[in-house]
Amino acid sequence: MTDFQSFGINEAILRAISDMGFEEPSPIQAAAIPKILQGLDMIGQAQTGTGKTAAFGIPIVEKVDPKDMRVQALVLTPTRELAIQVSGEIRKLAQYKRVRVLPIYGGQSIGHQIRAVKQGVQVVIGTPGRLIDHIERGTLALTSVRILVLDEADEMLDMGFIDDIERILKVLPEERQTLLFSATMPPEIRRLANRYMKNPETIRVTKEEVAAPSIEQVYFKVLERNKVDALCRILDAEETELGIIFCRTKKGVDELAEALQTRGYLVDAIHGDLSQAQRDKVMNDFRSGRIEYLIATDVAARGIDVSGVSHVINYDIPQDPESYVHRIGRTGRAGKRGRAITLVTPREMKQLRVIQQVTKSHIEPRELPTIEEANERRIAQFMAEVRTAIENGESHPLIEEALEKLRADYGDFEMLQGLAYVALKDAVMEEQDDAYSFGETGAEDGMVRFFINVGKNIGITPNRLADELAQLIGISAREIGRIDIFDRFTFVEVPENSAPFLYEALKQGKLFGTRIYIEPAKPRARR
Repeated sequence: MTDFQSFGINEAILRAISDMGFEEPSPIQAAAIPKILQGLDMIGQAQTGTGKTAAFGIPIVEKVDPKDMRVQALVLTPTRELAIQVSGEIRKLAQYKRVRVLPIYGGQSIGHQIRAVKQGVQVVIGTPGRLIDHIERGTLALTSVRILVLDEADEMLDMGFIDDIERILKVLPEERQTLLFSATMPPEIRRLANRYMKNPETIRVTKEEVAAPSIEQVYFKVLERNKVDALCRILDAEETELGIIFCRTKKGVDELAEALQTRGYLVDAIHGDLSQAQRDKVMNDFRSGRIEYLIATDVAARGIDVSGVSHVINYDIPQDPESYVHRIGRTGRAGKRGRAITLVTPREMKQLRVIQQVTKSHIEPRELPTIEEANERRIAQFMAEVRTAIENGESHPLIEEALEKLRADYGDFEMLQGLAYVALKDAVMEEQDDAYSFGETGAEDGMVRFFINVGKNIGITPNRLADELAQLIGISAREIGRIDIFDRFTFVEVPENSAPFLYEALKQGKLFGTRIYIEPAKPRARR
């Protein structure tokens, strides 16, 4: 099995990869990284969401000299959103190697970009139009570029950037490594590759490799701070035979296992730090049904083939569509019905959409069970167990003796009430008092009105904003309420039950690539 250590990359990058929660390379990473590290030109045919950013990002960070403040690597992307996304991932990979990364795109102040370039950057991620602006102004020197990446080349072709790309290629050094990533290979892209690449190696990750199995797939929107409680409600509502719960990291597995065990669930953890004897014990307990849920990382779950797994739960959304397919493929086997459940926080909605697009799956949204429903179910389970014990005549001399003492002191009803309370007090969930309370915001009934500190200055229009917010919070654009856009700020109304999700999605976040500030609006002044 390939792992990141086998690539022979810098310890600082391995540390960053570990922090990001990646345990083993995706197929495109395993195939591409060794070839890129060898200095070969390469064509990678892969869709968005297959892990291709890290496939070229890891070798770039490995090869760049942090002491040389000139631009050594250039990544071309079709949109500013992708430029920002790629920049963010490469920054995470480079955090311990101190490589400076800069996204350059239209819609942002060119003066700000010029000042950032003057301070020195080693990796630039940019859109073709804005890069040409810099080239023509003489504000971006590309004579030291040793690695060029064309990301989503077919998208750039569709958007009419082919001439711009060629203009940029002509100012780059001939002695460089060129990497091209594209979901499809139209003739124009092939001609570009033939003209500007040297004997490129080709790697393909096809759609067939990320096709999801035919099982029921649902997702629940959850807030990060209520995630464990949300999971408990889901577990209580499901009829589970055996289930696997996936977390992104080993630390996450241990923390979730402890939290669920404290709440009385029959769970255990499995990950790479366990000895073989510990792993065997956990797996034997799982196969025999002594535990209902196995909590695992992607790597730890490889090779696990247990019949009767009725549920797979993604407590942490997987890093790419292949991981999603591998995870959920552990249920619904041998003709049995399977159910895959994914918990999605506000910042993960975009990743959920990528998974749906690449796997061509319909993942159905579901409402979380209420606390009242969860409590009713737990009490019903307790009563069923008591009835079974009575009908089977189960008892013990010491228990009978204790009951006689309690009956003598308190009577039958008080005794039963006390016993039931002790048995159920840790199982019954209390209403949370940490829910968001936005107060009076001047919105219509059932809505919450927000203030956002950007407006026409970044090209916001009502339709564009409604579509973007609807995708962020997983509702229809028709459900977005009144939108008032001004030059430098905007007011927007969203349904009350979606307001916390929107607030968490945009708090310290970005809208159309611009970092923003969001807060509940103040009530409109009465006239």
